[in-house]
Parts: sequence; C-alpha cells; structure tokens
Amino acid sequence: MKKLITICILAFAITTAQSQTVNDVPLNEIDVEYIQIVGTSKLFKNEVTIQIDFGQENKFFRDNTRVKDENGKLLSFNSMIDALNFMSHNGYEFVQAYALTIGNQNVYHYLMRKSED
Repeated sequence: MKKLITICILAFAITTAQSQTVNDVPLNEIDVEYIQIVGTSKLFKNEVTIQIDFGQENKFFRDNTRVKDENGKLLSFNSMIDALNFMSHNGYEFVQAYALTIGNQNVYHYLMRKSED
C-alpha cells in the first residue's frame, strides 16, 4: 500500500511539474540558458501577470508569452516574488532585475538563468 501511495505522489509531482507551459512548451523543457520575465500589475488587484521571453517567435493576436496551467488557463501571481519563486521551482535562478515606469504603471523585468543542478 505504501508503494502505491508513493507511486501516485511521484506521478502527480511529475505531471504537475510539466503542466505549466509558455507557447505550448513546458517550462522545464525550454532549451535556452536565459529567459526574461516581464511582470505587469493588474489594475485594481494585488496581482501581477507575467510574460516570459525566451526568444520564441511571437505571433500577432496570440498570447504565447504568458504562462498557462495544465488546462490552458493563464496564470496570475500575487507578486513578482511569487513569480520568482515559481520560476525557481521550475529550474531557473535569478540574475538581475530592473523596473520601468510606463504611464502610472511599473513594469518589472527579471533576467533568469537555467539552473545547472
């Protein structure tokens, strides 16, 4: 019985780890050394949306830079630190950050590197 529970937990962990995608590519399978996270605050909410740039081709009228869950739903984060922790769990480490103010809104840029672990 313990073996069955262990196998179920491992199967769930593997499925969950590969469920988040950008441009239909699982985060842990993006084959680049560096990525950039661009975070924008949502109006009237304490959440941020992030876009991930790993050099992929961007198509007009397609939201292919946002992170999606296993059901294709766009993910939001509580803060940029929440997004940073999320990316750390998906095999990336922080390199550098800067913010730009556009209008009255801050846009956060985080450069991350694929961990060598």
